[in-house]
Amino acid sequence: MNIQDIIANENKMRIIQEIVPGKQITIAHVIANPDTVLYQKLGLNPALDYSKAAIGIVTMTPSETAIIAGDIAIKTSGVEIGFVDRFSGTLIVTGTVSEVDTSLKAIVDYTKEKLDFSVCEITRT
Repeated sequence: MNIQDIIANENKMRIIQEIVPGKQITIAHVIANPDTVLYQKLGLNPALDYSKAAIGIVTMTPSETAIIAGDIAIKTSGVEIGFVDRFSGTLIVTGTVSEVDTSLKAIVDYTKEKLDFSVCEITRT
């Protein structure tokens, strides 16, 4: 290796991106009575009674678990799926505060008890 090769290598940036495999829910959050602007910015259904509305956000790995979580959410309460991404592991649900609370609790409980996930506490604002 000559001096030109060394200088060329020093000027290159090398980025290494890793995803650590694990079975976990990293965020489970309920936004009670969000502002209508938040619905619009997220592209969610604006035809809701905002006085009783809530948004639930869940992130998980492996990311495909978001599909299972979406199914659980729909079956356990009257929530609607706002967004589900099997590549990032993100699920957003909308409904009343009690529906969103119920769906997130069901998701956290199922993944912990049946799939042996590490789960976080459900938080709320």
